[in-house]
Amino acid sequence: MTRVLVVDDEPQLARLLVINLKARKYEVDCAQDGGTALDAVAARRPDVVLLDLGLPDMDGIEVIRRLRVWSQVPVLVVSARHGSQEKIDALDAGADDYVTKPFSMDELLARLKAVGRRVSVREPGAADEEVVETEEFTIDLLAKKARRRGQGVRLTPTEWHVLEILIRNRGRLVSQRRLLQEVWGSSYGTQTNYLRVYMAHLRRKLEADPSRPRHLITAPGMGYRFEA
Repeated sequence: MTRVLVVDDEPQLARLLVINLKARKYEVDCAQDGGTALDAVAARRPDVVLLDLGLPDMDGIEVIRRLRVWSQVPVLVVSARHGSQEKIDALDAGADDYVTKPFSMDELLARLKAVGRRVSVREPGAADEEVVETEEFTIDLLAKKARRRGQGVRLTPTEWHVLEILIRNRGRLVSQRRLLQEVWGSSYGTQTNYLRVYMAHLRRKLEADPSRPRHLITAPGMGYRFEA
């Protein structure tokens, strides 16, 4: 059974989440501040953390940063902050996904399931997998070879770099800023047009339907994610 830690200082929302999650057979723990949340992760070992950013003792982004020092537990941010910068900061700190309040319970549950399915990918050694196979294409990171439907696909060095970062963070949103800085350098943090061009190239070369990608996913205004 999946254990979820709900971190929110709004009692009514926390109660609503607990009722809905327990009705769907999740085990649920609650914390109302960042310090309690960090202790709960260490003691209870949840499978997923639902985290509000506006906590009374510390900002939720600081909670993520502290968690990532010693834990890779998936974190789904649930916040009233709508700004793209807050979303990017949360992703850069190590969040896996971001849902904006108010939200529909169906959307939250769908995101929660998606994050939960990625837990196995986060196990030790999983990020070091060198060969990734999908129904449409195969990527060998070590050999720097790509094949689609049995045929070799030529990728440029920059395309490889973008793709490798996404694959090694499989299932997690990688922010636009992080991609830009890792591929092009620390002075490139806002040139999102670069990413649009290279992601379009990768989709055209690898996806069955580039206009409806199944594997190279865009989170508008936030970043990109690779799903196998």
